[in-house]
Amino acid sequence: MAKLYFKYGAMGSSKTAQALITKFNYEERGMDVWLLKPSVDCRDGETLLRSRIGLEATADVVRPEDDIRALYAARGHHDVVIVDECQFLTPEQIEQLRQLVDEENLPVLCFGLRTDFLTHFFPGARRLMELADSITEIKTVCACGRKATVNARIDATGRIITHGDQVFLGGNDSYVAMCHKCWVSKIKAQERRSATTEN
Repeated sequence: MAKLYFKYGAMGSSKTAQALITKFNYEERGMDVWLLKPSVDCRDGETLLRSRIGLEATADVVRPEDDIRALYAARGHHDVVIVDECQFLTPEQIEQLRQLVDEENLPVLCFGLRTDFLTHFFPGARRLMELADSITEIKTVCACGRKATVNARIDATGRIITHGDQVFLGGNDSYVAMCHKCWVSKIKAQERRSATTEN
């Protein structure tokens, strides 16, 4: 029985690497994988999907206006769908993936972030939390050793950013995975330093 899977984790938890390893595992068994990524993720070029450890593959691009069911129908049969950076899909596109599972008996594995740099749901991730049959956290750790759950956005000096657009693409130079306690503590320390400087 096909399922809709959501595998989420904080930045640096090897989500893309796991997506590409999963692709390899299916292909090793002779199965046809349809690898997708949202068009907003253009860090490595429009169609390239690259992990931080160097694994890479070419993916089909999904734009916000695309109907994934129509894209699937145009391409023909696949045995499994793997989506990286799924948090950037629209809620409607998540529903379309759900329909592929239900109507085509097609397993769909989605890898991505659950929340943004302010700990708010991405719309696509929220819809996955509502619709997925299987939800799995890919864990990573904070510098303090606790489980990291926050995608802290940082500036060039390492200062935590607490305002801005929800979507801002970046790697280790822009984001640090932290536990919630360290994230809050660092923001409070920044606010204290700012208040001291102003007085």
